[in-house]
Amino acid sequence: MSRLTRLLSRPPAALVAKSAALCLALAVSLTPVRPLAQADAARGNYDAVLDTYVRDGLVYYRALRSDRAKLDGFIAAIASAPVDGAAPADRLAFWLNAYNALVLRAVVDQYPIPQRSKDYPPRSIRQIPGVFERTPRRVAGRTITLDQIEQTVLTTFNDPRAFLALGRGAVGSGRLRSEAYTGAALERQLAEAAGECVRRAHCIDIDRDGNAVKVNAIFSWRERDFTAAYTDRSDPRFAARSPLERAVLGFMAPKLLTTEHEFIDGNQFQVRFQPFDWSLNDLTGR
Repeated sequence: MSRLTRLLSRPPAALVAKSAALCLALAVSLTPVRPLAQADAARGNYDAVLDTYVRDGLVYYRALRSDRAKLDGFIAAIASAPVDGAAPADRLAFWLNAYNALVLRAVVDQYPIPQRSKDYPPRSIRQIPGVFERTPRRVAGRTITLDQIEQTVLTTFNDPRAFLALGRGAVGSGRLRSEAYTGAALERQLAEAAGECVRRAHCIDIDRDGNAVKVNAIFSWRERDFTAAYTDRSDPRFAARSPLERAVLGFMAPKLLTTEHEFIDGNQFQVRFQPFDWSLNDLTGR
């Protein structure tokens, strides 16, 4: 073979480089992306925010407003984080963290919240127009409101304890944790949220003097979810009560003290669903 023939048989260096780059790009594109890897990488920042600024469900909003970079970084990360293909526990933990982080940012964006309506307490998150039902958010590549997360995403997991894990920026909500939710710890975390509900008067209050069980409005808001999960767990002696009342009693039963069981077993009490307390869960100045 002549020297000229050998030269012509070799591909140009530029073509070799281009082919190598194309193969590398193809290999990268075919490498599976682990679901929630992006959100998991950023969750440490959110966890640090909760650990620093949340105490017993209350938030140092003033301090968080001045030190919000980690919160904003987490929210930026979850805006496009892929969730499809992740395990159900991981996806539920993701959406709970997303909801609660977005509520924190909604408050610090407006803090101190000016009063616009006499229908809600001063500084309440409800003083922010459309905060739950109209303001669009970006989560997992979707444009979605806080209400849509609650009503169309969380309901698909068929675990009403999730609704007690939502901070909502209010004293009447479930207790905001000082740690992020994770798929690995989710069952423990939701069990704790349910147990805390029975022990906190803002959630369920066993009023012996008033011969009543006072129940948070969250149970009536999410009536379909709680009745589906807990109605059949109630004692047959409560069969004459409404499905929602039976669901509340079925939810409470495993978490009651002996003296509380004695009161409930008498079945002479009223169940009263209380107005939700929209006071801001603000620790600043307390």
